[in-house]
Amino acid sequence: MKKGNLSDCANCSLAPQQKICLNPEGKGVKGCPTLGKKKLTGQAQKKYQPANVREFARQASIQEGECYAGRDKRPYVMHPTKPRIREICEFARKMGYNRLGLVFCVGLNKEAAIVAQILQNQGFETVSVACKVGSVPKEAIGVKDSEKIFIGEYESMCNPILQAVIVNDAKTDFNILLGLCVGHDSLFFRYTKAPTTVLAVKDRVTGHNPLGPLYLNGNYYSWLNVP
Repeated sequence: MKKGNLSDCANCSLAPQQKICLNPEGKGVKGCPTLGKKKLTGQAQKKYQPANVREFARQASIQEGECYAGRDKRPYVMHPTKPRIREICEFARKMGYNRLGLVFCVGLNKEAAIVAQILQNQGFETVSVACKVGSVPKEAIGVKDSEKIFIGEYESMCNPILQAVIVNDAKTDFNILLGLCVGHDSLFFRYTKAPTTVLAVKDRVTGHNPLGPLYLNGNYYSWLNVP
C-alpha cells in the first residue's frame, strides 16, 4: 500500500466541529479514512450484525454516554463523573457477566487485591492470575543471564499465555488487564478467548501514568523526540 493511502487521523488539523467523522457536513484532510476508506467502512459495519457483537457495541456506547452527567441540560457542558473501575463494573453488569478475570503484574499485587475486593463487593466472581504464574525460568524462552533484571539470580518469566489459558479454562465472561508489560499484554490479547478491557498499563517511571511524558513532551520529556 502506498504511503498516501495510509490513514493519518493523528495529524488531522481540523477543529472537532469541522471533522467529517464527527459532523456529517464536515470535511477531511489527506489520509482521512472516513472519506478514503468507505469500502472498509462497509465491511466493518457488517461485522456488527451478529447479535452478540451488536449488543456488545450497543452497551459500550450506552456506557460511554452514562459517564457524563447533565446530558439533558441546555446548554450542555461535558461533565465526566465515573472512574474507569466503576465503568468496568457497570459495563459488565449491563452485559450480564458474572465471572471476571483479573490478569495482573506482580508489581501491582497491592492494586490487584484492591480491584479484586471491589469486584467482589460489586457481586462479581473473580479469577485472578499473576504474571509470574507457572514459575518458568526466563532461560526457557532463550533469555540470557545478562538480560535479566536480577543478573545472576533465578528469575521467572512473565507468562501471559498461561494467564490466558487459565482464564480460558475458568471460562471467564470478561477479563481485566492490570499493568502487564509491553508485549506481554499483546500475547494475552492474542490467546484469550473472552473479551478483555484494560484498567491500567505498565509504566514503571510515571506511576503507571503513561500520558504524563506526553503532556511534558515540550519540555522535560522533549528528549523523547530525539532519535
